[in-house]
Amino acid sequence: MLGQEACVHINSELHPTPYEASTFSFEFIWDMKKQGVPGAVIVKNYCDEEFFVNTITLDIVPGYGTIVFTAESWVYPDEIYDHLPRVFFSNQPYLPNQMPAPLVPYREEELRNLRGDDNPGPYKDHDRVYRYDVYNDLGEPDSGNPRPVLGGSDEHPYPRRCRTGRRRTNTDPDSESRNVGFPLTNHFYVPRDEVFNDRKKAYFDTNNLKLYIMQKYATFLLHADQQTPFEFDSFADVLSLYDEGSINLPGWLNTFLQPLLGIIPFKLLQQVLTPDSEFILKFPMPAVIREDKTAWQTDEEFAREMLAGTNPVVIRRLGETEFPPKSKLDTSKYHNQNSRITAAHVEKCLEVEGLTVEQVLADGRLFILDHHDHFMPYLLDANHQPDTFVYATRTLLFHRNDGTLQPAAIELSLPRFEAGSTLISSVGELVSHWLNTHAVMEPFAIATHRQLSVAHPIHKLLHPHYRDNLFINALGRQSLINAGGSSENTVFLGKYGLSMTSEVYRNWNFTEQALPEDLIKRGVAKRRSNGELELLIKDYPYAVDGLAIWSAIETWVRDYCAIYYADDAAVQGDAELQSWWKDVREEGHGDLKDHKWWPEMKTVAELVQSCATIIWIASALHAAVNFGQYMYAGYVPNRPSVSRRPMPKPGTDLYRELELHPEKEFLLTITKQDLSIAGIALVELLSSHSDDEVYLGQRDSPNWTSDLDAMNAFDRFRERLLEVEKNIVAKNDKGSGFKNRTGPVNIPYNLLFPYASGDAEANTGVTGKGIPNSASI
Repeated sequence: MLGQEACVHINSELHPTPYEASTFSFEFIWDMKKQGVPGAVIVKNYCDEEFFVNTITLDIVPGYGTIVFTAESWVYPDEIYDHLPRVFFSNQPYLPNQMPAPLVPYREEELRNLRGDDNPGPYKDHDRVYRYDVYNDLGEPDSGNPRPVLGGSDEHPYPRRCRTGRRRTNTDPDSESRNVGFPLTNHFYVPRDEVFNDRKKAYFDTNNLKLYIMQKYATFLLHADQQTPFEFDSFADVLSLYDEGSINLPGWLNTFLQPLLGIIPFKLLQQVLTPDSEFILKFPMPAVIREDKTAWQTDEEFAREMLAGTNPVVIRRLGETEFPPKSKLDTSKYHNQNSRITAAHVEKCLEVEGLTVEQVLADGRLFILDHHDHFMPYLLDANHQPDTFVYATRTLLFHRNDGTLQPAAIELSLPRFEAGSTLISSVGELVSHWLNTHAVMEPFAIATHRQLSVAHPIHKLLHPHYRDNLFINALGRQSLINAGGSSENTVFLGKYGLSMTSEVYRNWNFTEQALPEDLIKRGVAKRRSNGELELLIKDYPYAVDGLAIWSAIETWVRDYCAIYYADDAAVQGDAELQSWWKDVREEGHGDLKDHKWWPEMKTVAELVQSCATIIWIASALHAAVNFGQYMYAGYVPNRPSVSRRPMPKPGTDLYRELELHPEKEFLLTITKQDLSIAGIALVELLSSHSDDEVYLGQRDSPNWTSDLDAMNAFDRFRERLLEVEKNIVAKNDKGSGFKNRTGPVNIPYNLLFPYASGDAEANTGVTGKGIPNSASI
């Protein structure tokens, strides 16, 4: 039943800024007695260009007051849609079998359009198609720079991405053409509603400009007065990159960059360049050296960062039967790769507390950071790349009586056990950040749009946690993880890095992404007889704060789901929900579909746990492994991304040089100067909060639902998060006794500070604080 059409005439002289919205008033003719309560609005665009519809609000509806239709969508001219209407439902959630009958055909047709199963592409900006595809757009076979297709095979399993439908390359029919133009513009399809809004795009483009300059012209920006050209001679050289030691661009480059002023708003350019337009770029001082320029070198800080740094999700406990550590690699391919660490190696650091290896293993006080088996299969190929010499690593750590960790042994291996020593720490970016948050989340976002109506309560629950995920992932495939992209140029495994993440994904388990299950799997926590979780490292900031956040998320999801699902039968009878989960398992994560660990989605408990895990991955887990990158890795010596040469052997000339000039020789081993600058610019971009961020406990629209029970449950969620914030502030106090929360470098652990009550503009940039709702950077 349709009401009469109402027209809105847009004033052609109205030119709002990109950040402002316009409000228009109009009247509907609607017979409440005959037609009932309005449940949807049909919008047609008779203009020449698209426009964005935020919300449509009906005031003074008899018996109902106000009815809000949340659109948040671009509407293109009517003829582009072949005159099919754009339909926006009211913000009242409905399970499929509860939808008012007149609205059911519109709900079903909308989902068919979004699935687009009859539209193979290529897609245009106005298309609203969410289909799956493999990662076949990373390489450029026609230019002689191919990469393996990730996903869709036993050899390279991977999560699926959003399909673009571009043509295949001429030389490899399995690869998709990239059609990439100027790096600061995007030449790829994602549904328009997934693209950054104008405000975030301007902020991102400004920081991307700095990254582009640093990557392309770093060689020309370097100071010419070093003893060793294009190398750092000392830590003082590295420090010259920050704040007062900013980089001056030569005049010819200044001339080249002037046209870009027309692309980037000047106010935002001021964040990168000085107001006098001299194009002087600056790096802020990384937090790890802000107060003390040498504390990062201590063993205590090295170990502490495994609990509170940028990658605190890998450390695990060694069981009593696991010493020395064992390899799971095929001995017919890689020979015996078991560890050669002995009790004598470890007991040197146990002497102070009078303990033996057997005692600390029995007490659960020996831990390991183990990257050995992930790296070893790629070392022969990786070490044939220019300026690359990488080891497979194992680091053993002892949990001391004062609650801190002490490095006990570091083992570095090469194929056939050649020996050497260096430190590598880029697995956090490729695995913990890219794969385990961004890549694994995209299939959930795609499946939600394909199978769950916007009127579905689970769509309303999860949608904020997909914000900008598809678009930032597409940008990553364009210029970060692609052949010759930023990651390949600045991360140690080079072009083999993404293949390594495919091997890691082979063992990915969705249920183990829930924080309690992850901590138990890694042996850093155990269940008590009453079901409560006990941490074996009490002062483990990521785990302590994370469990508080997890509890708040789980309680919120349980309260919310209870509103709509009275029992397990309601879950089983929800056709859209079942199609959604089938899509996630069999399509989005299709390479792992046959694993038994997948929840069957037959109970309310399975629904709650699955939704809580999705929210955790997108929000808190992503914040923990992403927003601390510049704080710690912005100072390259603390977390180098590349190793270029083996450790010299005692008695050699190189070893004597190391003894005489340790700083210089260390810097000659890790990331060289130009790639360091590019890498610093990259992690600054990745670690920055935009000024339109929506944090956990916040919604970008107060009208996300009209269900008062749901809104009250969300308010309780926000209050729990505010309590978490208070507890974090108290724990970070120097008098609290928690040594690992600040450490020798005096960085309070705020990466899991929710910022639920905060203002996004006040937290812009590299702050190391706040949990955005989604993995959007």
